[in-house]
Amino acid sequence: PKKRNSEKPLPIIALIHGGGWVNGDRLGYAAQAIQLARTGDYAAVTVGYRLTKEARWPAQVHDCKAAIRWIRAHAKQLNLDPDKIAVWGSSAGGHLSSLLGTSGDVKELEGDLGPNTSFSSRVQCVVNLCGPEDFTQALMFDKEGKPIWKDDAVSGLLGGNAQEKPAEAKAASPVTHVSKDDPPFITFHGTKDQRVAFLHALMIHEALGKAGVTSAVIPITDGGHSSVNHPEVKIRGQQFTDKVLRGIESTIDTSPLQAQPEPPKTK
Repeated sequence: PKKRNSEKPLPIIALIHGGGWVNGDRLGYAAQAIQLARTGDYAAVTVGYRLTKEARWPAQVHDCKAAIRWIRAHAKQLNLDPDKIAVWGSSAGGHLSSLLGTSGDVKELEGDLGPNTSFSSRVQCVVNLCGPEDFTQALMFDKEGKPIWKDDAVSGLLGGNAQEKPAEAKAASPVTHVSKDDPPFITFHGTKDQRVAFLHALMIHEALGKAGVTSAVIPITDGGHSSVNHPEVKIRGQQFTDKVLRGIESTIDTSPLQAQPEPPKTK
């Protein structure tokens, strides 16, 4: 921010874009980053990572972890608080944010990118919007509830689906790595999401709860994949981040949101 509300080191929100790991760009979160920085209470970072046209798993999480290490390595120089980093992402970015949250203690996913490998890639708060959480499950199901295993985005990431690449599917799943020292999570997900089934939100929430980790899941009733663009998501996600990183006491409203009507399609 150009104007800080405090001379103390600022907490950081790192934003990770979606796009099925094959599309998207970190500039997609530029507007939200600017809004966050303008509050004067946060520094905001948008993270880029190699897409699957360029590199397969685990390049994507290696890049995100390198970004977190870069933030820590430059924290003193930029007057940032290296112990207060939140990640916020949607869809593929929700997956990578969740994975950063659960894999802070997983050496196999750390990678060795960049000159800052002596720094930790742990984060202290996760805001997860409709991220895939368990690749051993399908991301989508048909009308009869049967899993749809053919998924170009997942195959592009892992080199095949869960049946073809079981080890990769397990390693890439945030639920695999859940442990009691993971940071607080808040998850927003549409109940009728036909790209990443709502089941994934429930799986990460249940796994975190079993491990004793603070977790909230907010269903968006009748919402599809884009329903996480609901303005209330940003408000509650920010409130959760304020509570975790800035110690601002509040009661997070976890009641379901009603999906907003889809905008009419232009002819």
